[in-house]
Amino acid sequence: MGHACGHNLIATASIAAGLATAHILKHHSLPGAVKIFGTPGEEGIGGGKIQLLKAGAYKGVDISLISHPSIINNSPRVRTTAFTRLDVEYFGKAAHAANAPWKGINALDALIIAYNAVSTLRQQTMPSDVIGMNITHGGSKPNEIHDYAAGTCVLRATTLCRLSELRGKISACLRAGGAATGARVQIRVTRGYADHVPSLLLASSYERCWNALPGAPDPLIPGAEKYTHVKASTDQGDVSHAIPSVNASFSIPPGKDGGGPHRPDFEAASGTREAYWRAVRVGKCLAGVAVDFLTKEGMRERVWEEFRIRMGEKA
Repeated sequence: MGHACGHNLIATASIAAGLATAHILKHHSLPGAVKIFGTPGEEGIGGGKIQLLKAGAYKGVDISLISHPSIINNSPRVRTTAFTRLDVEYFGKAAHAANAPWKGINALDALIIAYNAVSTLRQQTMPSDVIGMNITHGGSKPNEIHDYAAGTCVLRATTLCRLSELRGKISACLRAGGAATGARVQIRVTRGYADHVPSLLLASSYERCWNALPGAPDPLIPGAEKYTHVKASTDQGDVSHAIPSVNASFSIPPGKDGGGPHRPDFEAASGTREAYWRAVRVGKCLAGVAVDFLTKEGMRERVWEEFRIRMGEKA
């Protein structure tokens, strides 16, 4: 199985949107330009879009439009989670566990204490917080006091602000393991992705185009005041903090087991003719948003004013 997240359909929709927008602009001699970015590496730490942002590829770009398939949502008002990773190492002192355990400092004990502290912390976290942790190095031989142990925490939260708060609480749990055992603690934080903040004005344009095209698949797009919250994270979130963005979710018929992204049947479902048809339909809607933005009087100013206000609220 590959990544099984329907990125073939993202590419299909984006290329369809870019070509359709370019055709309309040329055919009607309209002002504006369209760019199609190929941004691999969204699946892990780093993010292709983040690298392009840093390199200045989005300089002069007014809005960014993208989509993502699912089996349950049709929505242009998608909020994703902010994400980060903490790698923790504990350095103890080796000793023989039978002859002289008191001469050692058990790094694995430190890690287990931290793991349990993180588990206990979940009682006081928000329902929207997501905490995952695993042990990447569980010590050496069972008859030794372990001089080294390591683990990884992955954190998700609704906003970067909440993620920062959660990271502080988790870091305290990780340090507690060292304090309890005397092991030295080293924590490395790897920045992940920002939460995606959709432009509501661009989303309304998408919804208008969606409803105007025939054959809209189920389910219906939620009401104009309703966000679609997903626990997933994407580097498009970072783009949405730099320029106005839409990351439209669209449903495809599920596979025989009904599994969503990252499941084998979703990989098969994303390769069907119906799935590609829906991706092309989404591309038409994204093109409609682009044309609205470029041609409707005052829309650019309203979209950017909305963006500045919303980013100011998040600061």
